[in-house]
Amino acid sequence: MKAILGKKLGMTQIFTENGDVVPVTVLKAGPCVVIQLKTAAKDGYDAAQIGLVEVPPSRRTTKPIEGHFKRAGANPARFLREVRLDAEAGDVKVGDKVLADIFAANDTVDVIGTSKGRGFAGVQKRHHFGGGDGSHGSMFHRAPGSIGSSAFPSRVFKGMRAAGHMGVDRVTVRNMRVVRVLAEDNAILVEGAVPGPDGGYVMVRKARAPRK
Repeated sequence: MKAILGKKLGMTQIFTENGDVVPVTVLKAGPCVVIQLKTAAKDGYDAAQIGLVEVPPSRRTTKPIEGHFKRAGANPARFLREVRLDAEAGDVKVGDKVLADIFAANDTVDVIGTSKGRGFAGVQKRHHFGGGDGSHGSMFHRAPGSIGSSAFPSRVFKGMRAAGHMGVDRVTVRNMRVVRVLAEDNAILVEGAVPGPDGGYVMVRKARAPRK
């Protein structure tokens, strides 16, 4: 299994042997537990549902959810995700642990998180519009401009970029390099920035389309 759940702890920097500074994001990676298995015969695909072990465990659970975790011998988890399994996954069983040591330094991974919520944002912040002149009297500074003709088509086309809710989107950062793995601390250091706030949940998986 080449995927693990975790949390974004924050950013820092480390120094290489030749003195270069590398910005890294510290991720709490696991420990995770396999909660359920999906099979091609029963469900149409092979996958494993894994949950992030946290202390204290989640208490806002219903009896069906408690039974779901009890069958795996695990405490209820707040963060669950399915991971597809292939022929290289081997014999995966319910209750197996998934730890940070499934990755090693210089591995290439994809990190999936939820971006920060920015609330209602204008077109310059949300879509990077250039805006109008900043001089006095222009009366056109941060407005979106024309969004369609009045005579034809007399409506606004779907998909027109406009002001609106920004953030809280699923974001995948591909081909991030693993700089260091701290297996004893359940932590992974990846080069660069990861979407979401500090404390946000993320999934780290083996890169699906690594750079050659």
